Amino acid sequence: MTPLRTLLAIPVSLALLGLAPTASPVPAAPSADALLPLLVTRGGAPAAALLAQEETGRRYAQAGPGIGRADHFRAGSITKTFIATVVLQLADEGRLSLADTVEAHLPGLVRGAGLDGRALTVRSLLTHTSGLRDFSADTRGSVPVTPLQAVRIALTHPPADRGRFSYSNTNYVLLGLIVEQVTGRSYADEAERRIITALRLTGTSFPGSRTSLPGPHGRAYAADGTDVTRLDPRVAGAAGELVTTLADLNRFYAALLGGELLPPHRLREMLDTRTAHGSYGMGLFPVTLPCGTTVWGHNGRISGSYVRTAATVDGRRVLTFRVNTDAIADPGLEPAVLAAEFCPRTT
Repeated sequence: MTPLRTLLAIPVSLALLGLAPTASPVPAAPSADALLPLLVTRGGAPAAALLAQEETGRRYAQAGPGIGRADHFRAGSITKTFIATVVLQLADEGRLSLADTVEAHLPGLVRGAGLDGRALTVRSLLTHTSGLRDFSADTRGSVPVTPLQAVRIALTHPPADRGRFSYSNTNYVLLGLIVEQVTGRSYADEAERRIITALRLTGTSFPGSRTSLPGPHGRAYAADGTDVTRLDPRVAGAAGELVTTLADLNRFYAALLGGELLPPHRLREMLDTRTAHGSYGMGLFPVTLPCGTTVWGHNGRISGSYVRTAATVDGRRVLTFRVNTDAIADPGLEPAVLAAEFCPRTT
């Protein structure tokens, strides 16, 4: 559930692939498809897959056995983009304001460890600047908890500096509670009605406490090789419960950044990283690639699954890749895949 926030400060080169330099002319840089097997051989994943979407069509690639294009998988913190979209839609409808205090919607809930809901805003939750401790640092993403239990765990710890970016799953658990308080329906019901049904994301769902994955699906493995395909999604809740597919994630991010889900001024708010000092917008974060292109998206880690979606700011090009384990062992591979996909290739 914790994002892998990789800063891309150096160009991707052939050295990344362990290849010796060659004489001029410089060959074409590797494609994202060509890098995919490295997520298995160097990244330590049992299998990997990607789906790229461009105006000219889609492109699928996979590496390793037991993974498929239509598989359902757990998307972890990519759930946050869905929740942030719902909150911004409610703000646009005048049903809440980003300047509202947490106390205004959840009176008396956030009190303790130097934090007070009367001083925290909806905006601070969306941008991870509330200072609230990440409850999953205690549960390690393996203990199912109710939203109230998650908040109480967070409040047993001193906060981070309010106003400073500090990624915390507790922020989005609280946003889920606020959505329920404002609408009278669960965050899952609201996301299904406003996003999943609206975009016809037929492979996407909020499973609640259901431990099984819809078919088709492959297996999911913890870092030690344990099969964790069955998992209680309450380990994450509104911060990371989502189950989805490669195609649905590409469709969602293309629609969101393309302006189908939010009016222009709300989308600009979502992409504004000033509150989080450049680190995070609202349910999205930017990465600037070595070629100067900035892509927007999110990643998600939950037991047995790591997934990353990135898109151009207009949503016209989207890439989602996933592995069926918790993380990629070589941290340089993720930025390499993104650069290979979104930076022009030298020929």
